[in-house]
Amino acid sequence: MAENSFVFLVGGFLSKLNKHFGNGKYIKYDLIKFAKNLAKKQNLSCKHIFYYNAPPFQGTPPTLEQRKKKEGYDKFIKILSKNKEITIREGRLQRLKIIEKFLYKQKGVDTLLTIDLSHIKEDFPDVNKIILVACDTDFCPVVEDVKRRKIIVILYTYFDRIRESSFSRANHLISCCSNYHQLTKQDFEDCAI
Repeated sequence: MAENSFVFLVGGFLSKLNKHFGNGKYIKYDLIKFAKNLAKKQNLSCKHIFYYNAPPFQGTPPTLEQRKKKEGYDKFIKILSKNKEITIREGRLQRLKIIEKFLYKQKGVDTLLTIDLSHIKEDFPDVNKIILVACDTDFCPVVEDVKRRKIIVILYTYFDRIRESSFSRANHLISCCSNYHQLTKQDFEDCAI
């Protein structure tokens, strides 16, 4: 019988990567199956999934495009939330105007994941391995803390070595995890809808 694990998914990163692999279009895939497949690749059983994201930005009043994005997001979250195998944590999306251009940043999402990771051993003492699907080096302090509590942290990420690319990453997150694996387009296609 495979050892139990938890899978932690950062929705913003997955969305950006999915669109990248789809050459500007999203690959429709089953998020639950995606998480379970990653655990299976590590000879683990996915006991539970934690999913972190932020709803699309809504202006006052929201534009037609903003309303459509929110309706699509709400439908997706409603379907996901019916599944007892997943816990959904939501932050918010902040819009900043910088030199006549809008920039969007998720707020609170990383903090929610950090909170959950920081007491994982106390809440689930029988789980000794987790899978983290992320790219942000801000997670390094909590990953190092989790490892001190004798939990193996397996990172699934994606990076390229192109300077100034949105997937250009520092090695710090990779080096602080127990081991890492590069996500591929096939990981999404293997659970396509």
